[in-house]
Amino acid sequence: MRNTLRLIWRILTAPFRFIAWLVRSIVRWIKAKTAQIDSFFSDEVEDAPLGDAISKAWEHPNELLVHVDALRKHLLRAVMALVIATAFSFVFFQQILGFLAAPLEGGMESLVAIEVTEPVGTVLRVALLTGFTLAFPYLALEAWLFIAPGLDRKARINGLLAIPIATLFFFGGMVFAYYVMLPSAIPFLINFMGIQTIPRPSSYVRFVTAIMFWIGIAFEFPLVIFVLAKIGLVNARLLLNQWRLAVVVIAVVAALITPTVDPFNMALVMGPMIVLYFFSIFLAWIARPKPIE
Repeated sequence: MRNTLRLIWRILTAPFRFIAWLVRSIVRWIKAKTAQIDSFFSDEVEDAPLGDAISKAWEHPNELLVHVDALRKHLLRAVMALVIATAFSFVFFQQILGFLAAPLEGGMESLVAIEVTEPVGTVLRVALLTGFTLAFPYLALEAWLFIAPGLDRKARINGLLAIPIATLFFFGGMVFAYYVMLPSAIPFLINFMGIQTIPRPSSYVRFVTAIMFWIGIAFEFPLVIFVLAKIGLVNARLLLNQWRLAVVVIAVVAALITPTVDPFNMALVMGPMIVLYFFSIFLAWIARPKPIE
């Protein structure tokens, strides 16, 4: 009788005991993760010269396998995130393609495909670049998680804070390209010299996505200069003195990333990059007002 009552009691209280076990497990997991995060940001790494680090790695090559395995895990998670974001983009590719074709006078209906496989290639390109854009914050986080163990405490915190800032800069560059550059560039190119142009999906999407992507990457330049100035590799005076060389380099880069060879599109890319360069000089001065002697 007693065993029967005990069995009934265990059956009746099973849901409550399961909830209690689940709550205790969650609390233990949170405490463990909190301690791990606190240790991650508080522990200081051993500051060793680069030559000693290379010599140690050469003498004990097995220790590199730990870093290789960590790199493999980070790359695997990054690729999985990119695949998921790209697959998600496939679901809304019509809306995305319509958004990209909005600067055209007739929208997506004005695009005319010539080759049989052209629409498929266009959809793949749109989905892949949209997936990369959506996964960009997580990709940056995985990169930071890989290099963070080798940084000191301050650099870890600054690197983590730089991820949302880098994301905002990247998205800001894409927004600038879409709402400022493309509305003025596309009508000019399509109606140039009074010659009627019928845009193809492949060439148009390649042009638009290349402009948006590379301008987004270019908007990361001030953040990179700020970090380099913070650690003392560059300074505002050096960047200001080399502005003529910088303009030449920007012109070469603009010629490489511009989908077409006409000077109008090259100037559209050069203009924002030159402005960003001088803005980077200002950020370098904020990071370190006085150059290192």
